[in-house]
Amino acid sequence: MPTDLIEPGSTNTRVVDEQALRTGEHIRALRRSHGQTLVQLAERTGLSHPFLSQLERGHSRASMVSLEKIAIALGTSQVELLAAGDAQHREPDDRSPDVLRAADGARGPFSKGEARLLVHGGRHAFEPLEFTGMNTDPGEYYEHREDEFLYVLSGSLLLDLGSSGVQHLEPGDSAYYRGGTPHRWCSPDGDRFQLVVVKQSPVGVEGGA
Repeated sequence: MPTDLIEPGSTNTRVVDEQALRTGEHIRALRRSHGQTLVQLAERTGLSHPFLSQLERGHSRASMVSLEKIAIALGTSQVELLAAGDAQHREPDDRSPDVLRAADGARGPFSKGEARLLVHGGRHAFEPLEFTGMNTDPGEYYEHREDEFLYVLSGSLLLDLGSSGVQHLEPGDSAYYRGGTPHRWCSPDGDRFQLVVVKQSPVGVEGGA
C-alpha cells in the first residue's frame, strides 16, 4: 500500500487515484450492508469521521493500520479491502470465468497469519481465502453477519466457536458456521497450518444512505 497518505482531517476533495476510489466505494458498500453510519464506524475504529468520509470518496488513502481497524469493524480482512482496489478488479456485470494463478491473488496480513484472496478483486457471491498461520494465540473473536466455511488443508487447528465450543481439526476436516457465530483459531502446537476459508459476501450493498 502506498505511503503517501492524506492525514485525517485534511480538506482535500480530489480523488487520489482509481485504486483509492474503488477501495473507498467498497468500504462504503460494506458499511451500509452492516447497517452502520459513518459516525458508528468512526466510533468502532477510532478513526475520525472526516477521514472516513474522505476515504470512502477516494479522497484519502488508508494505511495498513487503518485498514485493519476498518476490516475488523466490518467483519472482513485487509486482503479483501485491498483486493477491491486491485488493478484486475472485476465489474459487477462481468460474468466471465475468473481464473487465478498460483502466484496471483491479493496477499497480506489477516488476523494472526497470512492470507491470499483466491479470486480477483470485485463483487462475488462469496470470498474464498487461503490462510496460513503458526499462531498459538487465537487472538480476538471475529463475528460477522455472513456464513463461513473452513477447510483444513494441512496441519492441526483449534477452532474456537465461542459458546459452541472448541474443535480440534486435522487435514481434511471442515466446519461451517452461521453468521453471528464468534470464531477464532490457532495452532495447538505452534506448527504451520493451512486453510481455505470461504465467507459469504455481504448482501444488500446497493442503495442506502
